[in-house]
Amino acid sequence: MSNNVSGLDQIEGYFASRGWAPFAFQREAWHAYSAGESGLIHAATGTGKTLAVWLGILSAWLDAPGTVTAPPLQALWITPLRALAADTAASLQEPLTALNIPWTLETRTGDSSSTVRGRQRKRLPSALVTTPESLTLFLARADGQTLFSDLKLIVIDEWHELIGSKRGVQTELALARLRRWCPEARVWGVSATLGNLDVALRALLGIADFETGEIRRGLLIQGHEPKAIRVESILPRRIERFPWAGHLGLALLDEVIAVIARGRTALVFTNTRAQAEIWYQAILDRQPDWAGEVALHHGSLDADSRRWVEAALKEGRLRCVVCTSSLDLGVDFAPVDSVIQVGSPKGVGRLLQRAGRSGHQPGIESKVTCAPTHAFELIEAAAARDAMLSGRVEPRIPVENALDVLSQHLVTIALGGGFTPDDLYREVRTSYAYRSLTRAAFEWTVGFAADGGALAAYPEYHRLTRTDEGRYIVDRPDVARVHRMSIGTIVSEASLKVQFMKGAALGHIDESFAARLQPGDKFTFAGRVLEFVRVRDMTAWVRLARSKRAIVPRWFGGGFPLSAELASAVRAQLDAAIAGRYESPEMVAVKPILDLQAKWSRIPASDETLIERTTTRDGNHIFIFPFGGKLVNEGLAALCATRLSRRSPITFTIAVNDYGFELLSPDPIPIHEAIDAGLFTTANLTEDILASLNAGELARRQFREIARIAGLVIQRFPGGQKSAKQLQASTGLIYDVFEQYDPGNLLLLQARYEVLERQLEVSRLVNTLDRINAGRLTVIDVLRPTPLAFPLIVERIRETISSETLADRVAKMQLALERATAAL
Repeated sequence: MSNNVSGLDQIEGYFASRGWAPFAFQREAWHAYSAGESGLIHAATGTGKTLAVWLGILSAWLDAPGTVTAPPLQALWITPLRALAADTAASLQEPLTALNIPWTLETRTGDSSSTVRGRQRKRLPSALVTTPESLTLFLARADGQTLFSDLKLIVIDEWHELIGSKRGVQTELALARLRRWCPEARVWGVSATLGNLDVALRALLGIADFETGEIRRGLLIQGHEPKAIRVESILPRRIERFPWAGHLGLALLDEVIAVIARGRTALVFTNTRAQAEIWYQAILDRQPDWAGEVALHHGSLDADSRRWVEAALKEGRLRCVVCTSSLDLGVDFAPVDSVIQVGSPKGVGRLLQRAGRSGHQPGIESKVTCAPTHAFELIEAAAARDAMLSGRVEPRIPVENALDVLSQHLVTIALGGGFTPDDLYREVRTSYAYRSLTRAAFEWTVGFAADGGALAAYPEYHRLTRTDEGRYIVDRPDVARVHRMSIGTIVSEASLKVQFMKGAALGHIDESFAARLQPGDKFTFAGRVLEFVRVRDMTAWVRLARSKRAIVPRWFGGGFPLSAELASAVRAQLDAAIAGRYESPEMVAVKPILDLQAKWSRIPASDETLIERTTTRDGNHIFIFPFGGKLVNEGLAALCATRLSRRSPITFTIAVNDYGFELLSPDPIPIHEAIDAGLFTTANLTEDILASLNAGELARRQFREIARIAGLVIQRFPGGQKSAKQLQASTGLIYDVFEQYDPGNLLLLQARYEVLERQLEVSRLVNTLDRINAGRLTVIDVLRPTPLAFPLIVERIRETISSETLADRVAKMQLALERATAAL
């Protein structure tokens, strides 16, 4: 510290010593901290958001006279991924060292050693980088308020990654508690890709007065510094006029390798872990001399393997890393100068985030190259670029009134000294997620956490004890121990560890995939071809296989649906094509396909829903193109099938993709009559959707997640781990008990709501129906399937034949359609 030079002047000097000049938004953030403000910093990736929020508190420390020894906890930095903690800590340490600030800085995650945990039980460092789960563990300590008594700054990094998820709700509840303990502490969020900044700010800062609903005031600081982002596409040498999803496959492998070879280090992003495994192996097979310079990174790999890849990336030792969203977030890999997106990004924000992994420094261009897996993804690449340049990014909608997370939180706070219902209700209501929580719902959740409701006969569900003073505490060591082990259960699909018979663990695969394996089966994982030996103790034991022929694991949660913003941008590209404007290389490349679509049918306009009708040897087809994204189109397909079948008995086979859906029936489909009768009406929508699907089974599956979070079933417990079958049996039994003896159970109602909103995107489905009803419906009889319809036919037959047979059959279908085109 200096008594002669102000803290801000020293910060400016720190920048100058590195040849930097602070951006205006960084100076704004430093002054805002000095004025005691909280808020949200939203700026492009690689423009210095971390320093914008971090140097404010350091400037204040430099200005304040005081001790030169390390103070108790001053700053809490919450990161969404434990993989980011070490990199974030290194970024924060650098200015501490340069400015001679005597703070201690540590991380705390699930990977922290017992030595670090023991030290932090006695005293926290001056600055702590942690995750929402590890922070919640601190709240479960009886001395939690004392630990955080000197806290001055709370930072939520990558806020866009948390908001819209139950981990975000967990974070909001933790913030509500910290605000109560440390009312003077500033709260700052950091984000790069958010479309609804006003909502994000409110969710971050919470409610000032829950009785009036007054929003806590804060600043929104946006970085307007130009960050050049270049989006290019690899154009296939040949584009079939009848494309199908995945038909390009690895056909662009040589072009992708050429892009990698031109740069220093590339990230090759895929949308699924299975796709990452395939591309990693294909690159090495084509470029064996790159062995040791190409790596694989996704969330199912062992943590040590991921850390090795991250360290090698930072040190510039890798030419290429094939990855998934596991490398989407804020780690600064300076050597990365190019990003390749395999397949559609499916969302504007996702492409923007991934592009920012290259040129991750102020003033350096970020570059992303899109490698389509089918021709229509060229349209999506052009649409994403236009939407990105015009600032149209997807909003993140916060989760509200999640009673499973609240139930977990009640036990956490009861462990951390206990609570009275009045006090905790007021505190919880100051979080944005629970601003509308009724007292009745809160009291029900407290009672449920205390005695298990319909499960009251079983002592293990009695987790809270009410004292004579009306305070709820946890007084059973077994409950405390199990709860602490389960705090991070938000939430993962059941998985098995993959481990060599004699050697290291490789990572995890979904148990649903492992259940199909027989001893001797070969599968590709972690870049190796493995032979399955057996499953024992929640571990899939394997050995290296000699054969190169193998299947690729499929993980729960696979691909993404097309976002509403990107779907809208795709429709805008089609509008331009209708007007004869092909303004990008991608659209010029797909012009022959769209010309044929217009010749045989029409190109649907943005205010139009196209319905094509034709008959083939397979039966009677209806193709409907709402461009609603796959989940919405699945709901619409089931809805239309149900409403059509009510008019007269009729059986359908359904196929769905992001653009539309196919209804196939052996009988003629009365589409005109159904439209006149309200095929697309929103009246009785929820009832019709629930009637069209196996809603009970969907709710039962969703309840598995809710039961884990709420602590009704324990996947991890001292001495072992339940298998997915045990977990499913437990949650299924509890679901049945509630359904029979406690049908008004609020967790059951939550499961049904989450099926509608999370699995079926009913809110977006309603918006799509409103758009259909407000626009034009065009029904066209076509002689044969059009280029837009062709991928839906392939999607349908994909389920019944092998990939080799599929390619052969599709080739024959393409040839037949090409001959029909030539005949015209």
